[in-house]
Amino acid sequence: MKTSGPAKSVRRRTPASGKDDLLTGSRAPQDIPRTLESTIGIEVRKLRKDLDLTVADLGAAAGISAGMLSKIENGTISPSLGTLEALAKALNVPIARLFAETEERRDCSFVKAGSGVRIERRGTKAGHLYDLLGHSLAGDIAVEPYLITLKSNAKPYTDFRHSGVEFIYMLTGKVRYRHADKTYVLEPGDALFFDAAARHGPEELIDAPMTYLSIIIYPR
Repeated sequence: MKTSGPAKSVRRRTPASGKDDLLTGSRAPQDIPRTLESTIGIEVRKLRKDLDLTVADLGAAAGISAGMLSKIENGTISPSLGTLEALAKALNVPIARLFAETEERRDCSFVKAGSGVRIERRGTKAGHLYDLLGHSLAGDIAVEPYLITLKSNAKPYTDFRHSGVEFIYMLTGKVRYRHADKTYVLEPGDALFFDAAARHGPEELIDAPMTYLSIIIYPR
C-alpha cells in the first residue's frame, strides 16, 4: 500500500470570511464555534423541552410572543437582558444557566513525565510494562495511549485481541511484531496501524529492552 509523506500544514480560504485558516493535514472536519445567540437559543430550547412546554406556553409565561421566542431559540436575534431575565424566571433557573453552553468546556488529560499509571503484567506477559499516559474523558470514542516497555526478561506474546484499532510507534530497541498472518520488524521511527480484533503482539524481542507508544481507539 502506497503511503503519503508526513502531514503538512495547509492554508484553506473560507468563503464566509475570505480569510486563510491554518490547518493541519488532518481530514477531521473543522469545529466552527457557535455564536452567542445560537448557544443561548440551544439552552433555552433544551430547558423548555425538559419542562415539556410548547413555544406558546413559554412565551406566555415570559411575556413575549411565540414568534420572538422562536427567533431566540433559532439564534437569529440577540435578546435583551430583560428578555433573558423573563425567560430564566419562567424556566425557574438562574439567568447564568442560559449562558451555560457558551462556556469553553473541552476534555484534556495531562500527565507529567514519569507519572503515568503503571500496569505490570504477570504470567505470560511478565516483563511487559504499561504506562497509561492519559485517557479520554467523554464522548463515544475511547482512546488509551500507553508507553510500553518490554524488559530484558520479557517473553513474546502474540495473543492480544480487542475491539477497535491500534497504532504503534517504535521508540527504542527492535522487535518482530505479529498481526494476524504477517509479521513486521519494528525499529525506532517505524509505525504500525492495524485492526486490533486480529491476533497481535510482539513475536520476537530482537533488541531488548525496548519501548514503543501504543494508542488504542475503540467505541465505548
